[in-house]
Amino acid sequence: QVQLVESGGGLVQAGGSLRLSCAASGSIFSPNIMAWYRQAPGKQRELVADITSGGSINYADSVKGRFTISRDNAKKLVYLQMNSLKPEDTAVYYCNLDNFRADYWGQGTQVTVSS
Repeated sequence: QVQLVESGGGLVQAGGSLRLSCAASGSIFSPNIMAWYRQAPGKQRELVADITSGGSINYADSVKGRFTISRDNAKKLVYLQMNSLKPEDTAVYYCNLDNFRADYWGQGTQVTVSS
Protein backbone atom coordinates (compact mmCIF):
# COMPACT_ATOMS: atom_id res chain seq x y z
CA GLN A 1 0.00 0.00 0.00
CA VAL A 2 1.36 3.40 -0.98
CA GLN A 3 1.48 6.16 1.60
CA LEU A 4 2.33 9.80 0.98
CA VAL A 5 3.48 12.11 3.76
CA GLU A 6 3.85 15.85 3.19
CA SER A 7 5.95 18.23 5.23
CA GLY A 8 7.25 21.78 5.05
CA GLY A 9 4.11 23.86 5.29
CA GLY A 10 3.78 26.83 7.58
CA LEU A 11 3.18 30.54 7.92
CA VAL A 12 5.20 32.94 5.79
CA GLN A 13 4.98 36.58 4.82
CA ALA A 14 4.15 37.62 1.29
CA GLY A 15 7.26 37.48 -0.86
CA GLY A 16 8.75 34.69 1.20
CA SER A 17 9.58 31.10 0.32
CA LEU A 18 8.70 27.62 1.49
CA ARG A 19 9.76 24.18 0.37
CA LEU A 20 7.28 21.33 0.58
CA SER A 21 8.37 17.71 0.59
CA CYS A 22 6.42 14.55 -0.03
CA ALA A 23 7.79 11.15 0.89
CA ALA A 24 6.26 8.08 -0.71
CA SER A 25 6.45 4.64 0.82
CA GLY A 26 5.51 1.29 -0.63
CA SER A 27 5.67 0.10 -4.22
CA ILE A 28 4.87 3.15 -6.30
CA PHE A 29 5.56 1.55 -9.74
CA SER A 30 6.57 3.33 -12.90
CA PRO A 31 5.56 5.06 -14.99
CA ASN A 32 3.83 7.46 -12.67
CA ILE A 33 2.98 11.10 -12.17
CA MET A 34 3.56 12.87 -8.89
CA ALA A 35 1.81 16.13 -8.32
CA TRP A 36 1.00 18.90 -5.90
CA TYR A 37 -2.56 20.11 -5.59
CA ARG A 38 -3.97 22.79 -3.32
CA GLN A 39 -7.34 23.62 -1.89
CA ALA A 40 -8.22 27.00 -0.45
CA PRO A 41 -11.26 27.45 1.83
CA GLY A 42 -14.46 27.43 -0.17
CA LYS A 43 -12.68 26.52 -3.40
CA GLN A 44 -12.17 23.37 -5.41
CA ARG A 45 -8.91 21.46 -5.26
CA GLU A 46 -6.65 22.55 -8.10
CA LEU A 47 -3.49 21.24 -9.70
CA VAL A 48 -0.40 23.27 -8.86
CA ALA A 49 2.29 21.27 -10.65
CA ASP A 50 3.06 17.74 -11.72
CA ILE A 51 6.11 15.78 -12.79
CA THR A 52 6.27 12.42 -14.51
CA SER A 53 8.67 9.64 -13.63
CA GLY A 54 10.43 10.57 -16.87
CA GLY A 55 10.85 14.17 -15.78
CA SER A 56 8.21 16.01 -17.79
CA ILE A 57 6.79 18.94 -15.84
CA ASN A 58 3.59 20.93 -15.95
CA TYR A 59 2.63 24.05 -13.94
CA ALA A 60 -0.57 25.93 -13.33
CA ASP A 61 -0.41 29.36 -14.92
CA SER A 62 -0.83 30.99 -11.50
CA VAL A 63 2.48 29.59 -10.21
CA LYS A 64 4.67 29.61 -13.32
CA GLY A 65 7.96 31.36 -12.67
CA ARG A 66 7.49 31.20 -8.89
CA PHE A 67 7.18 27.50 -8.03
CA THR A 68 9.48 24.64 -8.98
CA ILE A 69 8.60 20.97 -8.75
CA SER A 70 11.28 18.29 -8.62
CA ARG A 71 11.63 14.67 -7.64
CA ASP A 72 14.18 12.14 -6.49
CA ASN A 73 13.07 8.80 -7.93
CA ALA A 74 15.60 6.76 -5.97
CA LYS A 75 14.38 8.20 -2.66
CA LYS A 76 10.72 8.40 -3.71
CA LEU A 77 10.55 12.08 -2.86
CA VAL A 78 8.88 14.99 -4.59
CA TYR A 79 9.45 18.63 -3.73
CA LEU A 80 7.72 21.92 -4.35
CA GLN A 81 9.90 25.00 -4.00
CA MET A 82 7.63 28.01 -3.62
CA ASN A 83 9.11 31.48 -4.03
CA SER A 84 7.56 34.94 -4.15
CA LEU A 85 4.58 33.65 -2.24
CA LYS A 86 1.34 35.59 -2.36
CA PRO A 87 -1.64 35.62 0.03
CA GLU A 88 -3.66 33.89 -2.68
CA ASP A 89 -1.30 30.91 -2.41
CA THR A 90 -2.78 30.21 1.02
CA ALA A 91 -4.25 26.69 0.95
CA VAL A 92 -3.82 23.14 2.08
CA TYR A 93 -1.30 21.55 -0.25
CA TYR A 94 -1.69 17.87 -1.11
CA CYS A 95 0.75 15.43 -2.63
CA ASN A 96 -0.68 13.04 -5.23
CA LEU A 97 0.64 9.93 -6.95
CA ASP A 98 -0.99 8.45 -10.03
CA ASN A 99 0.68 5.25 -11.22
CA PHE A 100 -2.11 4.37 -13.69
CA ARG A 101 -3.19 1.57 -11.37
CA ALA A 102 -4.45 3.72 -8.50
CA ASP A 103 -4.51 7.29 -7.26
CA TYR A 104 -3.02 8.16 -3.87
CA TRP A 105 -3.22 11.28 -1.70
CA GLY A 106 -1.33 12.60 1.26
CA GLN A 107 -3.01 14.13 4.28
CA GLY A 108 -2.12 17.68 3.26
CA THR A 109 0.01 20.45 4.72
CA GLN A 110 -1.19 23.97 5.44
CA VAL A 111 0.50 26.91 3.77
CA THR A 112 -0.52 30.35 4.99
CA VAL A 113 0.84 33.52 3.39
CA SER A 114 0.24 36.73 5.30
CA SER A 115 0.03 40.09 3.58
